[in-house]
Amino acid sequence: MANILTLTMNPALDLTVQLGPLQVGQVNRSECMLTHAAGKGLNVAQVLADLGHTLTVAGFLGVDNQLPFESLFVKRGFVDEFVRVPGETRSNIKLAESSGRITDLNGPGPEVSAQAQQALAARVDQIASDFDAVIVAGSLPRGVDAQWLKALLLMLDKKGLKVALDTSGEALRAGLEASPWLIKPNTEELADALDAPIISIAAQAEAAEALRQRGIEHVVISQGSEGVHWFSADVALQAMPPKVTVASTVGAGDSLLAGMVHGLLSGHAPERTLRTATAIAAMAVTQIGFGITDTVQLKRLEGGVNVRAMANNLDRTRKEEE
Repeated sequence: MANILTLTMNPALDLTVQLGPLQVGQVNRSECMLTHAAGKGLNVAQVLADLGHTLTVAGFLGVDNQLPFESLFVKRGFVDEFVRVPGETRSNIKLAESSGRITDLNGPGPEVSAQAQQALAARVDQIASDFDAVIVAGSLPRGVDAQWLKALLLMLDKKGLKVALDTSGEALRAGLEASPWLIKPNTEELADALDAPIISIAAQAEAAEALRQRGIEHVVISQGSEGVHWFSADVALQAMPPKVTVASTVGAGDSLLAGMVHGLLSGHAPERTLRTATAIAAMAVTQIGFGITDTVQLKRLEGGVNVRAMANNLDRTRKEEE
């Protein structure tokens, strides 16, 4: 198995409130409340740990509420390389209705100084050569701009590391300029980063080809219940997930990313890689929290994933658009 570093610049304490239909402006009674140390890179790390990989985690962590994160690191056996910063790591409230709809209330998080940014860059530079891949996931905290992220990604690229990037907005735009090994945006995030609509499969394929010309080997576009499209030099695959009962969509994209990185680093066939990754994402929406909790259920979900090549679909779509 692989030795993997995940970078979570803006982790969060997630408070998930389970309730019936949300009545805005009214008193709502919750059915359950759960708190998790989270953040996209940490969510990815938990899934990868369940798949048997060795994980080191890094990023910025507020000193005033670090205990839940440190407890997670110990429980999961993660090597902790986080840089501590003054203040509290942000808290996010997830209102999870019984229908599966999620309303997010995300906190701002601490302000990260230039000194802390330099410390993290130096730490990553020092340890990066030990890893088979680096996953950079999530938003940037206050004080950290997208150009700093780009410089960090370029440093990792110069070391010959496989870098998987999952972010959005200005961070994604800047990150694309560093040509990471793999990106996993959803359709809206990629359209925003490229300033172009990419709704059709043909448009996505053209965007992916342009990105590959810039050195990005794998373009994985997530579309929630509408499936996943994966484009690389030798792959144009579509996966449709099985129907499941949705408890929370939080962490589904992170689980998909973990599954893709797992399959690629393990040398699995493309169809197997995408099938397993899609099944892991489907499992994620059935639960509150992160990780692979039931391997029997995962196998059953894999059997319900429909994976097919998109070549014929692409040709037909192009003809229809012409």
